[in-house]
Amino acid sequence: MGVMDFLMQGFQTALQPHNIFFAFIGVLIGTAVGVLPGIGPMSGVALLIPVTATFTSGMDPSAAATSSIILLAGVYYGAMYGGSTTSILLNTPGESSSVVTTLDGYQMAKQGRAGAALSIAAIGSFFAGIVSIIGLVLLAEPLSEMALKFGPAEYFSLMLLGLAAVSGLAGGSITKAWMMTVTGLLIATIGIDAVSGVARFTYDIPVLFGGLEFLTVAVGLFALGEVFKTVLHKEEDADKVAKVGRVLPTRADLKESAGPIARGSLLGFFIGVLPGAGATLASFFSYIAEKKVSKNPEKFGKGAIAGVAAPESANNAASGGAMIPLLTLGIPGSGTTAILMGALIMYNVQPGPLLFSDHPDVAWGLIASMFIGNLMLLILNMPLVKVFAKIIETPAKYLLPIIIAISVFGVYAVQVTTFDLFLLIGFGLAGYLLAQHDYPIAPLVLGLVLGPMIENNMRRALTTSNGDFMVFVQQPISAFFLVCAVLWILVPFVLRLKGKNVVVNVEG
Repeated sequence: MGVMDFLMQGFQTALQPHNIFFAFIGVLIGTAVGVLPGIGPMSGVALLIPVTATFTSGMDPSAAATSSIILLAGVYYGAMYGGSTTSILLNTPGESSSVVTTLDGYQMAKQGRAGAALSIAAIGSFFAGIVSIIGLVLLAEPLSEMALKFGPAEYFSLMLLGLAAVSGLAGGSITKAWMMTVTGLLIATIGIDAVSGVARFTYDIPVLFGGLEFLTVAVGLFALGEVFKTVLHKEEDADKVAKVGRVLPTRADLKESAGPIARGSLLGFFIGVLPGAGATLASFFSYIAEKKVSKNPEKFGKGAIAGVAAPESANNAASGGAMIPLLTLGIPGSGTTAILMGALIMYNVQPGPLLFSDHPDVAWGLIASMFIGNLMLLILNMPLVKVFAKIIETPAKYLLPIIIAISVFGVYAVQVTTFDLFLLIGFGLAGYLLAQHDYPIAPLVLGLVLGPMIENNMRRALTTSNGDFMVFVQQPISAFFLVCAVLWILVPFVLRLKGKNVVVNVEG
């Protein structure tokens, strides 16, 4: 049987009434999970495993596994959709991969273009979802073989390239961007060292042993930072309410977004295939890449629609790409896919090379349901754009308590400690002060995300090479990434020394 025959069988499974219902419930809950900061796709999927087990208790084991994984996967890619809503409207990232969307999405909302930003996010997400599913169907086998060639050295170099590219998210100066990156890396080291078990920068405070929660830092810097700015500068914006213009994007918006959506979808998919890379890295990389290829890079950070289209497409495509190592190798590429893997094993379905031959109904039913789920998300989200966009017209005196409530609820729900709430306020003040002095916040967030990954992969690579640092240049793929990273830093400086004015910065 060919791929298309299996896919047709998958559609027969996915189009059964109860599976359509499960897909709908999954994407609906996923959208809500994405909108609320703090819950995130990982927590959402984990919380729903016992619920799906109850729903499917009387079913045949294979059918129960299919229905459960359809619902849980719906939560996963639904959350990627929903995360953009609060990022654009309230400058509050719904989950980590939506952080980059705040840079231009919120600026668009302030200019009265919230409707266009939300519509483009929904269209980009739908297109990226379809691209990733087609990729999943066609490339699962060859890509999984390629991903196996990525060892710790290659991952370390890829992450370093991500940090080098951070100059693409710079503020008024590259120096400030590097300072923020290093600050992010330093914050990432707080907690117990995973290898040696030594406490670092914890000052014997037990609550710091687990490190700082990423979402507390991100929501504090972005959302509360914006709250402090609005409160402290209220005389400038007294009762000024942003008006929502047209809800649907103009022809010019669609034309401007087409390239970023296509590039973001492809880049996001291929990064998603790499275990451990994830949607957050995909959205950062696609934003940086878009800024590099743009004819008007100075528009980024000031409401460029490409700055919404590219990362939103990338993080959705990455969630589809992450399914490849899960289904074909049994290697979860992210925390959420690890939970999905646990759910499959709970139903005695082992993800890996034999999944497609032993349980074709589960594998192909899931793939087909992702087509249906993405279509449901588009139909669900486009009419809601008008409703969501109205949020931005709410006067600040009503909107600020909502932002604070969402932020506090989201952060408290993750760790359930009051310490995190104090941390949230601290980072809110820091976010306000940094923005006032033109320090870009995005590089700090990227440093915080990549820090633990860089350290773990460096440790693993050095363990396999008995402490020989040459391992990073002896592997061809790793050496290639390192050369790219060095060039990324040096080329702008060399061009500047020659007197050319290189635009590598915008407001962050």
